[in-house]
Amino acid sequence: MAIDLSSIVKAYDVRGVVPDQLSPQVAQALGVAFARVVVLPDADAAGPAGSGHPGVVIGRDMRESGPDLVDAFAEGLTSAGVDVTLIGLCSTDGLYFASGQLDVPGAMFTASHNPAEYNGIKLCRSGARPVGQETGLAEIRELAQEILDGAFPEPVADTGQVTERDLLGEYAGFLRSLVDLSGSRPLKVVVDAGNGMAGLTVPAVLGDAAGLAALPLQLVPLFFELDGSFPNHEANPLEPSNLIDLQAAVVANEADLGLAFDGDADRCFVVDERGGAVSPSAVTALVGLAEVTKELAAGRTPTVIHNLITSRAVPDLLSAAGAKTVRTRVGHSFIKAQMAEHGAVFGGEHSAHYYFRDFWFADTGMLAALHVLAALSTQEHTMSELAEMFEPYVGSGEINSTVSDAATATERVLDAYRVAYPGIVVDTLDGVTVSHWESHPQWWFNLRASNTEPLLRLNVEAADHDIMEKVRDDVLSLVREPAASTEEEETS
Repeated sequence: MAIDLSSIVKAYDVRGVVPDQLSPQVAQALGVAFARVVVLPDADAAGPAGSGHPGVVIGRDMRESGPDLVDAFAEGLTSAGVDVTLIGLCSTDGLYFASGQLDVPGAMFTASHNPAEYNGIKLCRSGARPVGQETGLAEIRELAQEILDGAFPEPVADTGQVTERDLLGEYAGFLRSLVDLSGSRPLKVVVDAGNGMAGLTVPAVLGDAAGLAALPLQLVPLFFELDGSFPNHEANPLEPSNLIDLQAAVVANEADLGLAFDGDADRCFVVDERGGAVSPSAVTALVGLAEVTKELAAGRTPTVIHNLITSRAVPDLLSAAGAKTVRTRVGHSFIKAQMAEHGAVFGGEHSAHYYFRDFWFADTGMLAALHVLAALSTQEHTMSELAEMFEPYVGSGEINSTVSDAATATERVLDAYRVAYPGIVVDTLDGVTVSHWESHPQWWFNLRASNTEPLLRLNVEAADHDIMEKVRDDVLSLVREPAASTEEEETS
C-alpha cells in the first residue's frame, strides 16, 4: 500500500501510528531527506571533530518502537555521508541541549503525549533552531515521498559513522548552572513523570543522580518507571484528568507543590500545596519576572515573548517590571522565531512551553521548574499565595465547538459584539481577538479555527468570574448553530 507522508508530516514535526504510518522504511527515507535538505547544505566543510562529515545528534523517548526507528533514520543519514551521534534515552529539551552544545542538527524520536501506538520525530538545525513547514520540513516531506515512491538514491562512497555518547550529566549540570537553589529553604516536591522521560531527567537535575550536589528538596516520585504504554494515565498534563493523581499526592504528602511533565518532558505543569492547578500564564509571569530582573541587573532592557491567549497579566506585570513584551501567534514555531528575532530573554505560552535565550531560544520545562522552585524557596509564601499574585484575572480555559462553517460562525459573533459594544478592539493576528478592556466590564476573547478539524477554539478572560462566564456563554451561544452537533473541551 502506498504511503502518503502528508498524513504524518505536520506543521512542526512528524507524528503517526507505528508501523502503519511511521515504519523503519519511512524513517530511513526521512533520514536521507533530512541529510540532503538540512544537514548537508548547512554543514561546516570541516565536519565535527575533523571527520570530514557533517554530524547529527539523535535522541529518543521510552516508546518501544524508538530503537528500530532511530536505527533506520541513522542508516538514512549515514548513507548520505553524515556522521551520527546517538545519545539514547533523553527528554526533548535534552536533545535541544545536545544540538546546542555540539552545534549540530538534531532529531528527537517522540510522540510527546500521544498514545502508545504513536511515535514521531522533532527535527532541528544546529543550535536547536526549529525545522517546520516553512523552514525545511515541507521539502523534507517531498523528497522522502519521492524516495518511498521508488527514487531511493545510491549511498555515497564515503558513508558516515555512528557513535554513542551519554550527555545526561552535562545536560543536568548546564541547567543547574542557570538557577541557584543551593541556599534555598527546603521544599517537599511531588513529581508526576507520567511514565515518561521525566523519570530519567528529574533525578538527574533535581536529585544527585548525575553526580551533582544534592538540592534542598525532598522528592516524592510518581510513575518514574519509563514505560511507553503509559499504564497509569496519559502523559498529557494539559488534560485535567491526568493531574488527579498528582493533586491527591500533593495533599496527602503535605507537599509544598507538585510538578507534572508530559511524555517527552519538555512541558512542565505546576500544582499548588492545596492541589490546585497553577495556570501556565501565571508560571510565564513568574519565570519571566525572574529573567527580567536578571537582565535589568545587568543593565540590559529585556524582551519577553508571549502568545496571544496567555493571560493579560503577563504583559501587564512584565511591562510594569521594565520589560518589552511581544505578542505572537499560537504555536512553538512562531514563538521561537520571535524569540530569535528579538533576542528575547524568555517566552511562554498557554500550553506550558517555556523558552529561554540561555537555552538556545528553545523550550525546556525543566528549566522552568527550577525557576518556580527558586521563586518559592526564597520567600515564605505558599505556592497558592505566590500563584495568586500572578493570576489577577479569570480565564475560561480553551473550549472547542464543532461548527459547520468556522468563518460564518466567527462573523456572526463579531456582528453581535460590534452592536453590543461599539468600542471593542478587534485584531486578526491569529483568528480574531475581541477586547473590551479600557472600560467596564473588562474582558477579551479569542476565536481560532483549527487547521485540521471543523472546530472553533474559544478562550475568554475577564476581570472577574461573573463577567467571564457571561462572555463565555454569550459567545458560545452565537458560535454554535442550533442544529449543529457540539463538542466542548476545557483544557485548563
